[in-house]
Amino acid sequence: MSDSAGIDSGGKKVDSSRLGVTTVNAIGYVPFAGRLLIGLPFAMSGLGKLAAIGPTTEVIRAAGLPLPPLVLALAVVVELGGGLLLVAGFRTRIVATVLVLFSLAAAVSFHSNFADQNQMIHFLKNVMIAGGLLQIVAFGAGALSIDNRSAKGGSVAAREIA
Repeated sequence: MSDSAGIDSGGKKVDSSRLGVTTVNAIGYVPFAGRLLIGLPFAMSGLGKLAAIGPTTEVIRAAGLPLPPLVLALAVVVELGGGLLLVAGFRTRIVATVLVLFSLAAAVSFHSNFADQNQMIHFLKNVMIAGGLLQIVAFGAGALSIDNRSAKGGSVAAREIA
């Protein structure tokens, strides 16, 4: 076999040069799809907070957090800005780390009443989001990202997408 030999999930040797171009192309888009699926809900949540400043401030106040208007402004910046930066793949590991901390803080601050099953579900949802974001922290933005373009001197390497 050539240097491109590998082992499939069944332990059988395969020649990766025989992989279809379509399969390799699709793999290049997976990290972008993951960033999109995580980043857009954050951005939408930030926009939702902007659309309901008064009620959102009251929810923050009711949770007992100090300086509710400042917490709201911080939440909007983190969710809207962080969500969009994550989708674009700019400073991805830093942005994902901030979103991990934000998700865990929101879980503890707003969803820690485990006697209420709905709150427990929201708590676990935030923990799962943090887990997905940690994958981004660990493995980076992928080929289709501003981070990758910057690392390659402004152009995405064709072999990383193709």
